[in-house]
Amino acid sequence: MSTFVLIHGGGDVGWSWHLVEAELRARGHDVLAPDLPGNDETHTLDDYADAVVQTVGHRQNLIVVGHSFGAFTAPLVAQRLSADMLVLLAGMIPTPGESPDDWWTNTGCQTAVEEAAKLDGGLTGNPDPFISFYHDVPRKLAEEALSKERAHPSSTAGATPWPLDAWPNIPTRFVLCTEDRFFPPDFFRRLVPERLGIVPDEITGSHCVALSHPKEVADMLTGYAHQ
Repeated sequence: MSTFVLIHGGGDVGWSWHLVEAELRARGHDVLAPDLPGNDETHTLDDYADAVVQTVGHRQNLIVVGHSFGAFTAPLVAQRLSADMLVLLAGMIPTPGESPDDWWTNTGCQTAVEEAAKLDGGLTGNPDPFISFYHDVPRKLAEEALSKERAHPSSTAGATPWPLDAWPNIPTRFVLCTEDRFFPPDFFRRLVPERLGIVPDEITGSHCVALSHPKEVADMLTGYAHQ
């Protein structure tokens, strides 16, 4: 049995993992999906990591999973807790000393979004979250997700250089979402080998695949645990 530590993305809460959490628990695993601190502009990346570490306590056999902006926190947690594995789901892969604010320009993300939007008629990067984020999530569930949005991360965390000197020496996997309209799939097909030296695994679904395809996400995560 593994303990999955599920770290949500920007503007989100641990609830975003609730369907995946249920699937993992049904398979016999322990799961933690904490709410990272929000609505406070003084919090740093280390503060987010502290909150997760405190929630984990003395649990062992850890697989740390970070979604989207959660990828800035997940490696910090994985290193502190000597996790068995680190998984990024459509995650913003940081490099040492890089702030989240600088990540967008450094990676060429905005250019990738604009190029994808030209090909799909403006679906990618669309200002309507039901088009760009939740297009494959049942409407009622998507509305509930939007109702839980809050101010996270803080402006302080956004400007804070990522504090690690190198990527943690922990087995790492990356999962890209093939129907992601926030981070285009081809963008991650380029960035993941550049920054992590691995080929990403792929799952069908939007950026919010944990809500649209929770069983498939859980299948992939349990597959990693068996490895």
